[in-house]
Amino acid sequence: MNNPRLTIVRHGAAPPAPVAGETIITTDELKDWIRSGRVFARAGRYREVRLLTDRVDALGRPLPAALAARLLSRGDCYVADAQGRRRPLAAGLLMRWMGQAMSEPFTRGAFVAAIDDEVSALERSVPAPQAGVAYQAGGSPLYLRADLSFGVKAGGSVGHTAGVINHLGEFGGPPIVVTSDPVPTVSPSIETHTIEPDEAYWHYQELPAFVMNRAVTRTVNRAAGARIPAFLYQRYTLNGYAAVQLAQRWRVPLVTEYNGSEVWVARHWGRPLVHEPLSTRIELLNLKAAHLVSVVSRPLADEVIALGVERSRVLINPNGVEPERYHPGIDASALRQRLGLTGRTVIGFIGTFGPWHGAEVLAEALVQILAARPVLRDTLRVLWIGDGATMPAVRRIVQQGGAADACVFAGLVPQAEGPDYLAACDIYASPHVPNQDGSPFFGSPTKLFEYMAMGRGIVASSLDQIGDVLEDQRTALLVPPGDAGSLAAALVRLVEDPAWRESLGAAAREAAMARHSWHEHVRRTVAALQQSV
Repeated sequence: MNNPRLTIVRHGAAPPAPVAGETIITTDELKDWIRSGRVFARAGRYREVRLLTDRVDALGRPLPAALAARLLSRGDCYVADAQGRRRPLAAGLLMRWMGQAMSEPFTRGAFVAAIDDEVSALERSVPAPQAGVAYQAGGSPLYLRADLSFGVKAGGSVGHTAGVINHLGEFGGPPIVVTSDPVPTVSPSIETHTIEPDEAYWHYQELPAFVMNRAVTRTVNRAAGARIPAFLYQRYTLNGYAAVQLAQRWRVPLVTEYNGSEVWVARHWGRPLVHEPLSTRIELLNLKAAHLVSVVSRPLADEVIALGVERSRVLINPNGVEPERYHPGIDASALRQRLGLTGRTVIGFIGTFGPWHGAEVLAEALVQILAARPVLRDTLRVLWIGDGATMPAVRRIVQQGGAADACVFAGLVPQAEGPDYLAACDIYASPHVPNQDGSPFFGSPTKLFEYMAMGRGIVASSLDQIGDVLEDQRTALLVPPGDAGSLAAALVRLVEDPAWRESLGAAAREAAMARHSWHEHVRRTVAALQQSV
């Protein structure tokens, strides 16, 4: 049987356009082949096997997938990315990876102990912000983003990261950016260096984040050269402490952007960390060593202060928006036609469908609306923009509730296309829900500010910062979080009163322009840093 090529698409990589005779599967499907033994039945079936990844230089060590690919191929076998780069899965590389995998169970204990010693030394040498440093006005800052999320093309984290980077140069010299992955919508004129992660301990929970500190230091040293930045700004990520080391060595101020405890996130939205005590110490080290801790909400500020950070070093700085990119003048008529939305009233939701987004509540509200107002079935649509963990639940709710025909699922769209999709909507929903453990909602939804800048009617949960930013009956309609009935009623009010939603939208955009641009966000950061050193 002639099978020319098999393409295995890793998470984060865009599926290729199919070519005649090509078989395309995901890594999840490959795992099914391995678990069921079907991979052996297909051994040598393909003349060419490629493992498609977002970036070859961020490959890590995908040993099981690489071995399976080698088994399936009777000819060429390689990793490729969207930029056209290739890395052959040669026997020598696979042997090295196998050697690492076999030795690491015996070395990981010593490795973690060495990390513990390194952190302990930092705790002793930097128990508080380093004294004797000064902010050098006009100097170039260094921005550091070092998480292990690759191929993320859209979402609140992308908007926040790009928003800060794009405006740093307006308050000093041109920034130097060191990042583990290119950030969509960052200006191409900004000097950017990409971190290549190490292969070591790739298959152990959270150990690659410890290893990443070495790669960060190596890349920053190469990027900065003889230059000393005016200050170091880090978007804190799990188990990262290289920024503390670098700021200490350079004797420059350190800004830590803290978007919530990674330890808490793992415990409540994932699985508890294996090395949770050490990760907790690293988190605290980054907070206590920073000259300025920037948080997006008051609950996060309260948390940081309770951990011992002086109130004067904590800046509450909500997320923001680029009002020049997100504005009501965008013409989305062609997109509306392509999505089948012409002549409909469209409720929009954009997000990564995390457990805090409340997308299921919006789905339940839609079911209730159509049950109570069947006349809206032909004219009302919900445009779901994005994808993520709760999408299966959303689809199940609307399917079982008979509302699937009123839904348009756009899927993940590139960050640069987000404004166009939002412009295709008439009303926006922000149905966020409280944290399940009863702790305060600590988020600052980026979508909220994007909605405001678009100048359309908004229905949102009256939940912590959301209720502080939006004014009920003036810039939005606020409803109790998690209450599908109240959400449905508020949405219907705006569906039936276009003039009112236009008035709400105009007031919301005015507020976004005055207080919530990324320019203002960065200005507040730099001003607070100048006061703290």
